Amino acid sequence: MRTIGLIGGMSWVSTVEYYRLMNESVAARLGGLHSARILLESVDFADIERLKLADRWDLVADHLAAAGRRLEAAGADLVVLCTNTMHHVAAEIESAITVPFVHIADTTAEAIGTAGLCRVGLLGTAFTMEQSFYVDRVATHGIEVLVPPEDDRTRISAIVYDELCHDVMTAESKAFYLAATDRLVARGAEGIILGCTEIELLIGAADLEVPVFPTTALHVEAAVDLALS
Repeated sequence: MRTIGLIGGMSWVSTVEYYRLMNESVAARLGGLHSARILLESVDFADIERLKLADRWDLVADHLAAAGRRLEAAGADLVVLCTNTMHHVAAEIESAITVPFVHIADTTAEAIGTAGLCRVGLLGTAFTMEQSFYVDRVATHGIEVLVPPEDDRTRISAIVYDELCHDVMTAESKAFYLAATDRLVARGAEGIILGCTEIELLIGAADLEVPVFPTTALHVEAAVDLALS
């Protein structure tokens, strides 16, 4: 079994979910008392978010690339960035290491393609929904991504940062997310990307009538596939 290096802490709630899902996946595949071989570098999210808001993506890239290098030096055989939003600097991390980097947008797009869909809606942080780095990466797989209107994007993102990153889940926020997905489906979305780990803790496949693509769960399975290959 290869060792998986996790760049986490963005948020800690998200990273806990990555750790849980990876260990559950390995245990289900190998049985007995097996668990995943994991190295974790957990950053202070406040530092990263401050740089993001100051538009200092160069420094965000420096921090996360350095984390990737430390994981590789410590023995990681592959690296996973435990956040959708910070994949904005995925190329810089990938170029800083020599071991494989598992890209979350690629694993999601592959699942959408396997399901035979070509147009999906996206829920995530405002940055993930509004910037091109994520939508364009999915589009390279021949998939169109629809994003919510501005008012919905603002509230979706506020719920992530003000509630979900603090492990706060409310029925009101869940109802809003489901209404936002209904509006995307009405515009032609054939499925919904849950493009933020914390959102996967609030809504899931049982809540929607269209296919759901939980990016964290898909990312984890791709990483475990590689670790056990």
